[in-house]
Amino acid sequence: MEGGITPLKALVTSDFHGSITAFHKAASKAEEEQVDLIIVCGDITHFGDVRAARSLLSLLMEPRLPVFFVPGNCDPPSLPSVGVEGAHCIHLTHEHVGGYTFAGVGGGTISPFHTPFEMTEEELKELLERNLSELTVDDRVVLVSHMPPANTSVDVTYSGRHIGSPSIREFIERVRPILVLCGHVHEAPGIDRIGETIIVNPGPARDGRCAIAKLDEDCKVVLDHL
Repeated sequence: MEGGITPLKALVTSDFHGSITAFHKAASKAEEEQVDLIIVCGDITHFGDVRAARSLLSLLMEPRLPVFFVPGNCDPPSLPSVGVEGAHCIHLTHEHVGGYTFAGVGGGTISPFHTPFEMTEEELKELLERNLSELTVDDRVVLVSHMPPANTSVDVTYSGRHIGSPSIREFIERVRPILVLCGHVHEAPGIDRIGETIIVNPGPARDGRCAIAKLDEDCKVVLDHL
C-alpha cells in the first residue's frame, strides 16, 4: 500500500476502573474480532496502585496482542513505569506501527474530585510541547488520550458542561491526527470530528462499552460492546 501503510484493526477501550470482568471481556472481544492491537485510554484502576495496574493489564495478555495504554486520572502517576510484557505505555511518547504513529498523553486536568493523576492545563500544554512537538500531519498520528479535547460531543457531562482539554484540542488542530481515541467522560460515548480528525470516546469498559477502529487508506470506527 502507498506510503508503507499496513491495514490495522484495533479494539479501543477506556475507563475499566478496576473491573476484572471488563478486562476478561476485552481480551475475549479482541480474539473474537481478530484485532491487531488493543488500545486502553486510561483509568485502568480505580484509585489503585502500580501493583494493581500491572495485575489488571496482564489480563489483556491472553490474546497475545500488543497493548498500547495511557494512564487515566484515577491511575497512579507512576503508571508509565509499569512493566508488563506486551503492554506499552505511550504516555508522552510514541510508537510506530504499520505506517502509523501512536502517540499518547494520560492523566486528567484539575477536577473537584482530587484524583491521583491531575495537572493544570498549562502543565498539560507544556508536556505536549516538550514531548510530542516533533509530530506533524505527515506522521499519520493516532493520538491516545485519557482526556477528550474541549468542545466536542464526547466531552459533555450530564449537566451539559464541556470538560475536555483546550490544550489537547490545540494539539489536534496543529498536528491534525487521523484519529483521536479518548475516554474520561463516561456519559459521552460517541464519535465526532475536529476538521478531518475523527474523535472517539468508546465509553467506559466497566459498563461493557468499546469501539472497533479500522485503519487503512481511510479510517473507520464503530462503537461496540464487550
